[in-house]
Amino acid sequence: MGQKKLDEKSFGAKMRQLRELRKLSFESLANKTGLSQRYLRDIEEGRIIPPVSAVIQISKALSVDSGSFLSAEEQEALAKKRKESFFKRTQAYAYKTLTPEAENKHMKAFLVTIDPKQDHRMVEYRHEGEEFIYVLKGEVEVRVGENPNLLKKGESLHFDSGIPHKLRNLSDQEAKLLVVLYTP
Repeated sequence: MGQKKLDEKSFGAKMRQLRELRKLSFESLANKTGLSQRYLRDIEEGRIIPPVSAVIQISKALSVDSGSFLSAEEQEALAKKRKESFFKRTQAYAYKTLTPEAENKHMKAFLVTIDPKQDHRMVEYRHEGEEFIYVLKGEVEVRVGENPNLLKKGESLHFDSGIPHKLRNLSDQEAKLLVVLYTP
């Protein structure tokens, strides 16, 4: 069964086409995305142009690649933002990139070092995508939203990095982490 190609039209029109093709009501789409039914209707009717974070939520709910919704200009702007974020992150004292040519990739690995009893000076506390942290040395607190996660050597955590998060070294020794980021 072939999949219909999306026409070159507005985001809202593409969203409506996919929502109807999948026989999803606004209520169902709202439950899958966490966005209000009114907001989703406004997008479909062209009254609102959603931010990239909403595009990602909607595309996941509709089981399509978010890039299929974005124009070439929007895709280029997203790639530029990804490169800028990578540059800022690698300029921070605690990040060493482990991924060759990572600035152009969606998934990046870093070796992160946090001084004893210190909060990590992060470039961003919230970014689209997913994050995986594996503790190589020390003991850290990874606060995801209001939830503190205490991790020791050999322990890991995988979370939605769209939720505000912060790292803190709880030990008297330097903490070393393997951090893998996936950004759409």
